[in-house]
Amino acid sequence: MIRVLIADDQAMVRQGFGALLSAQPDLLVVGDAADGAAAVTEARRLDPDVVLMDVRMPVLDGLAATRQLLGGARADRPRVLILTTFDLDDYVYEALRAGASGFLLKDAPAADLVHGVRVVAAGDALLAPAVTRRLIADFASRPDRRGPRPTGLAGLTPREVDVLRLIARGRSNAEIAADLVVAEQTVKTHVGRILAKLRLRDRAQAVVVAYETGLVAAGE
Repeated sequence: MIRVLIADDQAMVRQGFGALLSAQPDLLVVGDAADGAAAVTEARRLDPDVVLMDVRMPVLDGLAATRQLLGGARADRPRVLILTTFDLDDYVYEALRAGASGFLLKDAPAADLVHGVRVVAAGDALLAPAVTRRLIADFASRPDRRGPRPTGLAGLTPREVDVLRLIARGRSNAEIAADLVVAEQTVKTHVGRILAKLRLRDRAQAVVVAYETGLVAAGE
C-alpha cells in the first residue's frame, strides 16, 4: 500500500483528493493537513510514502514545509508531490531545489492524480514530463542558480552522461532505451548508478543537476 498525506488549505480539495485516492486498492490516505506546519507534524507522525503538498498555505508555506521534510539525513523522508495551479512563481522552482519529486496540476484529470502518486512513490519516472520540462527550462534560464552542484558529475561514464541528458529532456526509461538502442533494464541500471554517484533521491533532482551544471541547456 502507498501511504498518502494530503496538505492543502482548502477543505474541499482535501476531501475530493482523499475520496479519489481512497477508492484505489493500492492507495491509503493516512491523513491530511490544512497548513504547512501541520503537514510537517503529520508527516513525521504518520510516516506517509507521498505527501501531496499545496504551494500556498497559511502558517508555513509548501516550500518551507518541503524543506523541513526533506532536509537532513533522515532515511524515512517521504516523497513530495507539489500541487499547483500552474500560475507558477519562485516557490515551485525552489521546491525542486528542496527535493520535491514532481508537480501535479490541480485541474488535472483524476487519472493523472492517481498515476502521479504511484509514479512519485516508485521514484522511477518524472511526473508529467512535458510540464516538468517547461518548468525546468524556465528555471534553468534564470540567472540565479543557487542549487548545489555535485562534484561527482565528472565520475559519470559517457553512457551515464547520455542517459542523464535524456532524463533531463523528460524521457521515460522505455524512451531512453529506444533512443540508445539498449534494453530497458540496462537504462534502469544506469539511472540507479547516476542517482547513487550524484547522491540524488530521484529523477526530478537529476533534471535539476543536468540543467544547473550546464549538461543540458534551456530550450534544447
